[in-house]
Amino acid sequence: MAAAASSLTIASSFSEPRAQILNSSKRSNLPLQYSIPYKADSRSRSRRLGLVVSSVSAPNVELRTGPDDLISTLLSKVANSDGGVTLSPEQHKEVAQVAGELQKYCVKEPVKNPLIFGDWDVVYCSRPTSPGGGYRSVIGRLFFKTKEMIQGIDSPDIVRNKVSITAFGFLDGDVSLTGKLTALDSEWVQVIFEPPEIKVGSLEFKYGFESEVKLRITYVDEKLRLGLGSRGSLFVFRRRQ
Repeated sequence: MAAAASSLTIASSFSEPRAQILNSSKRSNLPLQYSIPYKADSRSRSRRLGLVVSSVSAPNVELRTGPDDLISTLLSKVANSDGGVTLSPEQHKEVAQVAGELQKYCVKEPVKNPLIFGDWDVVYCSRPTSPGGGYRSVIGRLFFKTKEMIQGIDSPDIVRNKVSITAFGFLDGDVSLTGKLTALDSEWVQVIFEPPEIKVGSLEFKYGFESEVKLRITYVDEKLRLGLGSRGSLFVFRRRQ
């Protein structure tokens, strides 16, 4: 969802050649030298200048960027951003722009493509609280540090979300969701999640209620998957090794 610049340096030098005619005479041992000035034809010079101008004025060529380049650019923009938390509004716009370009290369009917299955790292979300809920809010981040966010999609219709956290700086824990996936059309899916399960230290319990999300798959391949939530949240998923 990236143009190349080139510089052209033209160095030219013009000199007027001099023809030398040496003529010797039997009566004299002194050579006679004549200098015949060379006057370049104005039309010839015009043609030369025309060639130089045409070489400088290169035609406008549309530079195309393939999906591999866009993926590299996208991942570099969201790297070390705590899932997008530390990015500025302008940087979020840049991520959205690259994602918009990348989705042009999406396969047809991505919901039916088996590439959606597997384990994915959630490396970016335009809204920090979309993955992880309150644990990723401004106040929640004061007490809970996110270590990783993972989404697994198991064939045929199981979705597993897990956010690994460190609570209060010393307690490791996980917040997990398990849901059932339903295809709404060739791009949109709906997932109904069971109540979340939390594990901190030796404590493990469920709390809350069921939840529902709708997500449009806008790109998927062997490396990357893009998703767009029904409320406009942009997700970037990178396949786990």
